[in-house]
Amino acid sequence: MTTEESLSVVVPANRMPGPAQGRWTYAQYATIPEDGYRYEVVSGVLYMAPSPSAEHQSIVVKIVVHLFSAIQAIKRGRVFVAPFDVVLADRHVVQPDVLVVLNEHSERITERCVLGAPDLVVEVASPATARHDLREKLDAYADAGVPEYWIIQPDSQTLELLVLEEGQYHSLGVFRDKATLPSRLIPEWDVQVGQFFL
Repeated sequence: MTTEESLSVVVPANRMPGPAQGRWTYAQYATIPEDGYRYEVVSGVLYMAPSPSAEHQSIVVKIVVHLFSAIQAIKRGRVFVAPFDVVLADRHVVQPDVLVVLNEHSERITERCVLGAPDLVVEVASPATARHDLREKLDAYADAGVPEYWIIQPDSQTLELLVLEEGQYHSLGVFRDKATLPSRLIPEWDVQVGQFFL
């Protein structure tokens, strides 16, 4: 794999000085200097993610605007956007594109990170991140008890809504265009999925 190819997908950061892959913890992750890349630790493996595209950022902004109105503006909780660390466990440190922590779990919010499971995580997948979002991170979110996980696919302009039941994610469907989400976290949600892709 060329340097350019490795920077366009989520890859293990094997060249980063530190512990052996599989042994990274939050304390070691927190010592990584700012270098313009996004890092996450899943199952003790340090991963490096590419910078998001303009389309990715546009979708994230639209989601944040709608979630802010539905959650934070009416004081039900707080909405955060990457880069913001979520320490699911000592060997699981992720940066979801968007996350929500409801008021009943506000003690999980610290100045530098969320300690524990958010109530909702949203990932905008791309060819570069889809495998990581749908495998490693999905398992980490399920293990930590994140109740709702939205996966957005810009290429197909769809959003899949996953809910945690008995420790595993189950899909409530893949939504597009004028469909609205049957969110359990935000039952009154009436935003059409297609608005994220305008």
